[in-house]
Amino acid sequence: SGGGVGRGMAGGCRLLLLLALGRAAAAPGGMLYPRESPSRERKELGGLWSFRADFSPGRDAGFVQRWYWQPLRQTGPVIDMPVPASFNDITQDPSLENYIGWVWYEKEVLLPLRWLQKDLNTRVVLRFGSAHYYSIVWVNGVQVVEHEGGHLPFEADISSIVQGSPGIPCRITVALNNTLTPHTLPPGSIQYMNDKTRYPKNYFVQNIRFDFFNYAGIHRPVVLYTTPSVYIDDITVTTTSSESVAMVQYQVSVVGSTLYSLSLSLRDQEGKVVATGDGPAGELKVLNPNLWWPYLMHENPGYRYSLEVKMQAQVNGALLEDVYTLPVGIRTVHVTSTRFLINGRPFYFHGVNKHEDADIRGKGLDWPLVVKDFNLLRWLGANSFRTSHYPYAEEIMDLCDAYGIVVIDECPGVGIKMLESFGNKSLQHHLVVMEELIRRDKNRPSVVMWSVANEPASELPPAAYYFKTVIAHTKALDPSRPVTFVTDANYALDRGAPYVDVICVNSYFSWYHDPGHLEVIPLQLATQFENWYKTYEKPIIQSEYGADSVPGLHSDPPLMFSEEYQKAMLKEYHSVFDKKRKEYVIGELIWNFADFMTNQGTTRVLGNKKGIFTRQRQPKSAAFVLRERYWKIANESSCLPLIVKSHTLFL
Repeated sequence: SGGGVGRGMAGGCRLLLLLALGRAAAAPGGMLYPRESPSRERKELGGLWSFRADFSPGRDAGFVQRWYWQPLRQTGPVIDMPVPASFNDITQDPSLENYIGWVWYEKEVLLPLRWLQKDLNTRVVLRFGSAHYYSIVWVNGVQVVEHEGGHLPFEADISSIVQGSPGIPCRITVALNNTLTPHTLPPGSIQYMNDKTRYPKNYFVQNIRFDFFNYAGIHRPVVLYTTPSVYIDDITVTTTSSESVAMVQYQVSVVGSTLYSLSLSLRDQEGKVVATGDGPAGELKVLNPNLWWPYLMHENPGYRYSLEVKMQAQVNGALLEDVYTLPVGIRTVHVTSTRFLINGRPFYFHGVNKHEDADIRGKGLDWPLVVKDFNLLRWLGANSFRTSHYPYAEEIMDLCDAYGIVVIDECPGVGIKMLESFGNKSLQHHLVVMEELIRRDKNRPSVVMWSVANEPASELPPAAYYFKTVIAHTKALDPSRPVTFVTDANYALDRGAPYVDVICVNSYFSWYHDPGHLEVIPLQLATQFENWYKTYEKPIIQSEYGADSVPGLHSDPPLMFSEEYQKAMLKEYHSVFDKKRKEYVIGELIWNFADFMTNQGTTRVLGNKKGIFTRQRQPKSAAFVLRERYWKIANESSCLPLIVKSHTLFL
């Protein structure tokens, strides 16, 4: 748990008030990824920002002294902070490593003159890919947006503030609070240590019920982008297909005028127009479509068309045009009592669980790391991953779409253990988070299932209504995808499982249960699967399994924490998977792709070591076991010459 000294809340009364008020719904409008086009420009704001943590006793000096009214450097000492990145590991200051409360970021930028002239009907938008956890943003001292949640985008139209003042720097100030309460997602709690013989006055710790470090900061790109004053606000696409024809259903929303025209063109990867349409809603017919296939299921995985949407409107006698191009993959998803079907063919998840986590940058988006991870996934023969335990960056999701990596898209519902986290206040926020997640990722062909939680206390009585409501809301927002949550509860006591489409089960036989006893795995794992299937008759994914291994630690016979024990555990699990995947088991996701940082504790030596790769992305012995298995499964279910060719590509 992160520690600190403070009074009131870790973030002062300000955060308590904000979290108490909450929001009844996601912010209105779309959340299209900012892409450049003939009508849109984009300016990246990554790099060094000014940074200051508020170490005042109540963590509220920044609000009392109104740090947003003037350049941050005038309020006191500031340091350089890279964006995107977590702030925790950047300095040598241990008080910042485990800081809880408000931190402040600032960036001054000069905008192009053409953005600032009001008569050009240009709209200027400030967008954050994500910031953890609660954000308040000012531009030139004027508050423009607040957002709760650490893993989803938010934006503000700042045209009225910046236009009409050419040549004046645009000063962006962000106050960010990483305090977690019983009603945030993920939840947490602040615990005050009142024994004055053991702790300083007003000493508190941030308690969490999840096993990864609560990194904080501006984690994803910050951009300024423009649109015309009448603009394409949102696009929703769904697809159906047969062997010879596909239908692409679309809905387009336009903001700024009710008098506009829309034209749509669907182009293949050679740029050829294969279908056209007009109007805000309709259907495009594609003959002999190239379907979106997962990696290793087709010689051309991840095929995407380009849907160009063009809007024209008359404003004060001037013709405005907005153009937005959306990548579109044509694919279908269907779940039976024993199978998961993509484009009508059985799909078996052989993949990983991941984290957004790396040395120094924490959870900050880092392109070299992202590309390395995808190369390792394809080397491994992995066709899928779960975004454990929060939505990943849009840039990562783009590559999943492009490479054909199938995604179980999980919201930040991890560590929902306390009874008070199942009340109406928590539920309302959970519904908003699902709205924001689906709005962001609804058009992604790689996303085949939503996960609304990981390892909640789903045996508690309120969990039944809670998960029935969250899952029903998710299905209402997106009827085209199945919904699950990931459980570690007893099959007979789980009150949320009746409402999911696919059972996702985590278990660690011979690790957390009967540690060191590999011989119990075959019986316990087979019994687990049989009990779940007999009770629910739904397909099952082993959504987590694994063992810690310290790289370079060897033991024969295998002992816990050695590389040999990790390998031996995997092989015991795999023997049961091979029997049950002939029946109703539809997937296996190892925990974890790579070692990752956690809070300090007596069972964690510089983090969780269950990765098959180290935190620096070097393979342990288990990586080769998994690679051999995944390519074998791929060969069994696909065209052999194709797979061998792909296999050699990543040797």
